[in-house]
Amino acid sequence: MKLSFSKNSWFGLAGVLLLILIWEISARAVGSRNILPCPGFTFKTLLGLISEALFYKSLFITLLRGLLGFVLAFIFSLIIGIPSGLNKKVESFFSPFLVTIRSTPVISIILLAIIWLRVENVPVFIGFLTMFPILTTSLSAGIKEVDRGLLEMSKIYRVKTWRLFSDIYIPSLFPFLFSGLLTAVGFGWRAVIIGEVLSQPKYGIGSMMQDAQSYLLVAELISWTLVAVLIGYIFEKSISLIEKRIIVWK
Repeated sequence: MKLSFSKNSWFGLAGVLLLILIWEISARAVGSRNILPCPGFTFKTLLGLISEALFYKSLFITLLRGLLGFVLAFIFSLIIGIPSGLNKKVESFFSPFLVTIRSTPVISIILLAIIWLRVENVPVFIGFLTMFPILTTSLSAGIKEVDRGLLEMSKIYRVKTWRLFSDIYIPSLFPFLFSGLLTAVGFGWRAVIIGEVLSQPKYGIGSMMQDAQSYLLVAELISWTLVAVLIGYIFEKSISLIEKRIIVWK
């Protein structure tokens, strides 16, 4: 197992190095820092950003917006997703809402949200709407996949409701929940930053990206992009690690 992990790590590192090499070659071919700065110059710019208090404030506020959007999405997905999995009528009732949210272009929602909401709340709203249908669908699918034989057996032995959920529904739900979490967090994190770019609150990763683009600070723009990518990667790895530790029955 350790050998396999080590090989995967080396292949992953090789992929990263190849990307950096392509970046370096492309930067040299372009020959202008104002269009495409080299990796070394971008790294120096990133170190400069990290040394500023504004960096941490913007990062913290964006993380807070993403977390708030996720919490709201998760709560509403529990309220709607579980009943939808248990009852087809409930699922049919909420289906048009979920389809509408999934089908509406994100840019349309952001433009409307800018009109309806304060700019600080737009990224939270966008993150919520992006993650909510994904989590709801995952929870509903997990409930539907519960072993019917176990449910029938629980009726025969008159298993209490709380034991029914803790021992049957929840174990069946976890794989679908974590799969939904990986997808939702990935899309939601990007949606929050897009919301910041367009709504332009005072602080936030997206706001800093927009400012960098306005002043043609390409190295700074790429630096903020790398930070966003790194945070998204950490989120995905953390969810995968939690999944491996929780789903011991699998």
